[in-house]
Amino acid sequence: MTDHDQLQMAEMNYAPDRPAASNPVKIEDLSLRDGHQSLFATRGRTEDMLPVAELMDEVGFWAMEVWGGATFDTMHRFLNEDPWERIRTLKRYIKRTPFSMLLRGQNLVGYRNYADDVAEAFVERAAENGMDVFRTFDALNDYRNFETVVPVIKRCGKHFQGCICYTLTEPRLGGEVYNIEYYVEKAKALEAMGADSVCVKDMAGLIAPYDAYNVIKGIKGAVSVPVHLHSHFTSGMSSMSHLKAIEAGVDIIDTCLSPYAFRTSHAALEPLVMALLGTNRDTGFDIRLLARINEILERKRELFDAVFGEAIAAPRGGLSREEVFSLFNLEPSASDVRDAA
Repeated sequence: MTDHDQLQMAEMNYAPDRPAASNPVKIEDLSLRDGHQSLFATRGRTEDMLPVAELMDEVGFWAMEVWGGATFDTMHRFLNEDPWERIRTLKRYIKRTPFSMLLRGQNLVGYRNYADDVAEAFVERAAENGMDVFRTFDALNDYRNFETVVPVIKRCGKHFQGCICYTLTEPRLGGEVYNIEYYVEKAKALEAMGADSVCVKDMAGLIAPYDAYNVIKGIKGAVSVPVHLHSHFTSGMSSMSHLKAIEAGVDIIDTCLSPYAFRTSHAALEPLVMALLGTNRDTGFDIRLLARINEILERKRELFDAVFGEAIAAPRGGLSREEVFSLFNLEPSASDVRDAA
C-alpha cells in the first residue's frame, strides 16, 4: 500500500467564509432521493422538500440527487404526484446546484429493458425538464445497456456519470473476479464511452475502508475524469470508507443530511464536514447552515417515524432474509402520510 499523501493538515477555521481548501472534497447530497428511498420507501413528497430547498441550494453541493431510482413509480403508485412536475418545481427553488438522477441504463427508471426510442425520448425529456447529471448504472456492469442512453445524454450537453456496481465474491476485495483489475478496467471502459465522471456504486455498503483506499487509488491512476464514491451505511463501514477514499484522492463523496442518514441510507454529511476542517480537503461548508436545514428535516423525520414506526429501526447483525426484504418493501402510502400529518 502506498503512502497516504492526499490529506494534509491546514489551519483550523470554522468561519463560513473561510478560504477555500487547496483540494476540497466535493459532496453530492442524496437526501431528497436515496435518503428517503432507503429509509422511508421513497415516500418523500415534494411538499416535504420545499421547506429546505432554498437553504440546501446555499450549501455548495456538487449536485443534489432529486430524481430517478424508485421515485418515478412510487410517485405514481403511492403519492399521487407527477414526477416531471417535481423536477420543475424544485428547479424553481434550487437555482444554482445541479440536479442529479439515477438512471438504470436501458431500464430507465423501471424494471425491464425499454425500446430504444422510449429510452431516447425519456432522457431528452429529463434533460429538458431540468436534469443535469445522469448517474447511469447497470446492475451487472454490462455497459451494452448504456449504448442507447449515453449518446442522448451527451447530445443534450449533460453530465454522463458512469457507474461501476461494487460487489464481492470473497470476504474482502479480491479473488478471480472482483479484484482491483476488474474495477480499473471497468473505469477505463466508462471513460472510453465518454463518461464525465466515474462512480464506484456500493449499493449494499460492502466496501471496507482499506479496500476503498486501494480501489479508488487504482482507478485514480487509470482515468483522468473525477472519481466518485457512493456507499450505503448498511454495514456501518461507509463513513470509515469515505475517509480512506479521501486519503486515496477521491474527488466526490455521497452523503445525506443527518435526519435522512444512517441505517440503510448513507453516512451523514455533518461529521465529515467537521472531520475535514483544518485539512487541504475541507468541504468549505457552513456547519451552522446545515444545522438550520436539519431542524426542518427533523420535523419531517418525525412525520415519517409516525407512519413507519419500527420498520425503520437500525439493522441488526444476523438479519433473516425476510427481515432484510422488509427494510426495503414498506407499505405505507400517501394517504398514511397525510393522515399522520
